Amino acid sequence: MKVDQSLNLTQAAMTTTEQQSLEDKNTNNDGDATAKNSPGTENLALPHLNHVSGKENDNRDSELQDGCFYSVGFIGMIFAVDVFTADTSNLKNRGLAYAFTASPWIITAYAGPAISQRFYENNWRWAYGCFAIILPFVALPFFVFMQIQKRRAIKAGEIMSNKTAMTWTKASWFYLVEFDVLGVFLVVAGMALFLLPFSIATSAENQWQEGYIIAMLVLGFVLLVAFALVERFVAPKPFIAFHLLANRTVLGACMLNVSWQIAYYCWASYFTSFLQVVYDISISEAGYIASIYDVVAGVWLFPVGYLVRKTGYFKWLLYIGVPVYILGEGLMIYFRRPGFSIGWIVFTQILIAWAGSSFTLVEQIAVLAAGSHNDSAGMLAILGMFGYFAGAIGNSISGAIWTNTLPAKLQEFLPAETVDLWEDIYEDLSIQLSYPMGDPTRTAINLAYAEAQRRMLIAGTAIMALALVCTIAIKNIKVSEIDQVKGVVF
Repeated sequence: MKVDQSLNLTQAAMTTTEQQSLEDKNTNNDGDATAKNSPGTENLALPHLNHVSGKENDNRDSELQDGCFYSVGFIGMIFAVDVFTADTSNLKNRGLAYAFTASPWIITAYAGPAISQRFYENNWRWAYGCFAIILPFVALPFFVFMQIQKRRAIKAGEIMSNKTAMTWTKASWFYLVEFDVLGVFLVVAGMALFLLPFSIATSAENQWQEGYIIAMLVLGFVLLVAFALVERFVAPKPFIAFHLLANRTVLGACMLNVSWQIAYYCWASYFTSFLQVVYDISISEAGYIASIYDVVAGVWLFPVGYLVRKTGYFKWLLYIGVPVYILGEGLMIYFRRPGFSIGWIVFTQILIAWAGSSFTLVEQIAVLAAGSHNDSAGMLAILGMFGYFAGAIGNSISGAIWTNTLPAKLQEFLPAETVDLWEDIYEDLSIQLSYPMGDPTRTAINLAYAEAQRRMLIAGTAIMALALVCTIAIKNIKVSEIDQVKGVVF
């Protein structure tokens, strides 16, 4: 859980860093598609480095380090693809374009769990090793294509070469300022220090009275205040593009993303272990159920994109998607407990996948429609940054609920013969699964899991209700009348 929070914070920082890099390369509107290829492709080596080093490490510190490498590289590549898609499609067709780029989810949702089961049963290190080999071969064609197009654009005079004659010292200072390294450090360190105690406080000897818990909260808050002051009065190139947030549609879409990400991560991190324990299914079967969102979204994004293209409007989809998502998450509170068929779990997953994929695609279209095309990279970066920070907050909430609920409920529900083992049971999934279904200890574990999930879902549903306000804030822009890009586009 602590690793998940740190990776979300890393991804949030990465999106705005990429945005600044891309904005500096935008010399004119015609040159966008070729000027924007460098940041994502330069990050190809970073996830590859994680795959190589990840198979050698088996401790938490190494996992965090490798995960950060992976996040920086992976989010850079995905961000580059998103911006490329925005540059090569008309606004009214952009939903369909993003549906095409998301369609591989349909394949990976089924292939991933089965492959992970095989790696788990044989040699999990080869999971890293295989993708260290596969990733360069998959990503390099896109890299080569973009580099060729960039060189053609430079020769044609459509964009300027970004080569400079700066010394190493000047170049270092230039990029320190350009990427607002101080702002990135303050916000990531501040968020990490402030959020982490909510997950680890119960494991401290004196819990919330422990000195280092209090110190982390205070220091995290101070760093976040310092970040706000630095961004407002000091930073030449602010980490957050505040001028973009002045638009109510952009702010509404970003806050909608925040509501959804917090609501989702309030429970999602513990979902597969819940399925394995309460329903006694395998890793791959739990993975299939958890991947329902990806499958449904990969398919449903095409109709959503077509509906936006056909009607010219997108806001009406929010009035359907957001309430249905709240309904789906509310139904989870009732059905996600022992005694109900796993079919109800699948049904609620389909419901939130159908609703969620409707408005997550609309969020992207909304921010892109609200500004000029030269702001597209910045818009997408801000939307992503808000989402990743919200994911970290959601993970903190779920971690806090987990650590404050499961231990207490285990001690309450476990039979007398195993109640003294509650700590071992709490800390080890394999021990939880070692008790057969129907055994009083396993029944107690299932009830404790269900109570933890119930509280997580209540928190998520309450937070998701805020999305209704965000939906109202978004303007009903007619995208069919906006012409942002030129040339051969989709």
